[in-house]
Amino acid sequence: MTRAANRYGRFGATCLLIAGLSMGAAFAAPVAEPDPAREARAHRLFTEVRCVQCQSESIADSDADIAGDMRREIRADIAAGKTDAQIRQELFDHYGDYVLFRPRLSLGNVALWLIPPLIVLIGAIFLVFSNKNRSKSKDYDLTDEEEKKLKALLKKRD
Repeated sequence: MTRAANRYGRFGATCLLIAGLSMGAAFAAPVAEPDPAREARAHRLFTEVRCVQCQSESIADSDADIAGDMRREIRADIAAGKTDAQIRQELFDHYGDYVLFRPRLSLGNVALWLIPPLIVLIGAIFLVFSNKNRSKSKDYDLTDEEEKKLKALLKKRD
């Protein structure tokens, strides 16, 4: 084969490849626009769920792979018609209480819910009683003997 024929052959093959790839994209299924109500509901749930890898971020803010998996799972559950409570329960069953930013009140964590208000209450009671004692402090008069000792000490100092 001549050099010109080889060049045109490559050019033709490249054109056919580009045409074939672009036709494949034309026949691909169109991407469905997400329902705004479902997406808002999903985003609200994303902000309530902690990323189990990042631990300090919600899955809405996390770029971790597991957070992406959890977002896809929540979207699939919403599309399947599950309620928010069912989705939270499923996440709780799978990952434990830590996955929810607002954990539930249960026997296992009742101390975590009760100790902070008790500390505040004890502190308030302490402040009230310490102020009462402070206001009751009296001025005591010196006895004659104490006054003499005080005058003697002051004279020594001068």
